[in-house]
Amino acid sequence: MTAPLTPPPPPHDDSPHQVRQAPPPAGAPVVGPYEQDGPGMKTEVREAALITLAVALSGVLLGLLWWWLAPHVPLVGDQVDKSWVVYLKDTEGEQAIGVDGTFTLLSLAFGAVGAVVVFLLRRRGGVPLVVALGLGGLLGAVLAWRLGVWLGPTSDVIAHARAVGKGVTFSAPLKLGAKGALLAWPLAGLLVHLGLTALFGPRDPEVPYTGGEAPHSG
Repeated sequence: MTAPLTPPPPPHDDSPHQVRQAPPPAGAPVVGPYEQDGPGMKTEVREAALITLAVALSGVLLGLLWWWLAPHVPLVGDQVDKSWVVYLKDTEGEQAIGVDGTFTLLSLAFGAVGAVVVFLLRRRGGVPLVVALGLGGLLGAVLAWRLGVWLGPTSDVIAHARAVGKGVTFSAPLKLGAKGALLAWPLAGLLVHLGLTALFGPRDPEVPYTGGEAPHSG
């Protein structure tokens, strides 16, 4: 008869040098490859709310710059049959396009700068942070638009023409003809932050392989 080919089980090592790991107590957080990375969701939401507020309030500065840097559209008033009419002084002028262009360029700059500042303050990113940049940029653009219109010349052009007199040039109300320019700020912020996160953001650590050696064939 031949001895069985099944190898005997390994001996139990009960030496005092063997380190045994006690099971974690009930309710304790699990530490390991799947440990939660970064702050908790409540902290992220709180930070996102603060970022949304800060970005939106910076729209005040954008509105002031737009009101200051935007070109003026010249109008002229005239009286015909005891009624006032208002028309463009320069029918071929491009001042109205310049008003929209100024707002768009300033919005792009605000979105890019805001994304850089947020990335430097919090490099980990996350969905709440991205939502904060987009929502804050949109609210800031709307605030800047309404503030610039409010600071600009009155929207009652007939009353303005009567006040300055017949044939006197005055500035048209500051208005945003292309409402799509309101999306320039949030889009610029999201794209710049996405690029910075992809290039310089933290990388997830590689989980070491613990499955043991692969079986040898043959």
